[in-house]
Amino acid sequence: MSKLKTRPNQLSVDGYIASISPESKRQDAAQLLALFTKVTGAQAVMWGNSMVGFGSYQYTNTMGTNEWLMTGFSARKQNLTLYIMQGFVPFEELLSNLGKYKHAKSCLYINKLADVDLTVLQSLIEAAVADMQQRYPCKI
Repeated sequence: MSKLKTRPNQLSVDGYIASISPESKRQDAAQLLALFTKVTGAQAVMWGNSMVGFGSYQYTNTMGTNEWLMTGFSARKQNLTLYIMQGFVPFEELLSNLGKYKHAKSCLYINKLADVDLTVLQSLIEAAVADMQQRYPCKI
């Protein structure tokens, strides 16, 4: 049985944010840090080298029981990636008003924050966090 390799750690969130380039992406990441902190009320924790996580939850699958971040983000080379762990079906109405984005199963890809409506983004994160807290016993 393999274990998850991406785990919470003691790396500095501020150090990670400071290391992001270009400057515009660093500013977007700092804004996301403030937004996620405000919405979740959780302290930001690094998961691996590049994921900023807020809260955690446990889930069980065929590999066993694992702990994972409740929500969070990463500033990837190509885009900003926001983690909405339960997927996007419950949030289709919010997504229709968000702006320019792409998504996969649980990742929302935004090129830059200027491409989206920040009020809608905040509502999306609030709704996702509330849904996760209803579905799972989450640690904040």
